[in-house]
Amino acid sequence: MFKHLLTACAVALLAGCGANNSASPVTAPGAPVAGKTALLESGAAALQSRPPIDAINTYLDGFHYYCGNKSGQMEAHHYVTILNEDVMQAVIYDGNKKDAKLMGVEYIISERLFKQLPASEKQYWHSHRYEVKSGSLVAPGIPPAAEHALMSKIANTYGKTWHTWHTDRDKTLPLGEPALMMGFTADGQLNPALLADRDRRFDIDTQKIQKSREDIAAHPVASGADNCQRVHHE
Repeated sequence: MFKHLLTACAVALLAGCGANNSASPVTAPGAPVAGKTALLESGAAALQSRPPIDAINTYLDGFHYYCGNKSGQMEAHHYVTILNEDVMQAVIYDGNKKDAKLMGVEYIISERLFKQLPASEKQYWHSHRYEVKSGSLVAPGIPPAAEHALMSKIANTYGKTWHTWHTDRDKTLPLGEPALMMGFTADGQLNPALLADRDRRFDIDTQKIQKSREDIAAHPVASGADNCQRVHHE
């Protein structure tokens, strides 16, 4: 049922205004694509199948910060695959245009699975309760009713996110070690300028979205989440 909902959302997204409005802040060095490379690319696109890519069926826009450093914040464009009712996976980009840079990955699991994790593992996971209820996490371009149903599902999930390209500061190539990322959990944490810029580009109003989600049933955050111990990029 949920996978069918997201398939419908993806169709609506393709017809809507949910993408191609957020440019990557990074310019990678390198020569322009040569004719031979472009020909090889076109041939591969025509002849090869891409089942894992084709399985991506929804787009979420939200914000992350470095574990141990809340001042290191960035917008994150998630392209999500639903593996089953308890597990999703997302590839994360720094924009939603063709030249967007791959920043990292996020694994998303249900509350039921999170509660089964050992305590030593839970520190890597963040809750999505506040992101959903605050309106900071959105699914651009799909009808409000479909987005509401999607967010009702995500509200009680948990994410484990690693960024491999820190495009907020590394403006040419991915440098250094991967960083554990977290999600915001309370008012006043997210830089309001980031939120305002996102709302402008997508022509949305986070406060109105927050109001519309007041009826979403969000459980208390499970013990052990939102409590990372590893410090990155202070």
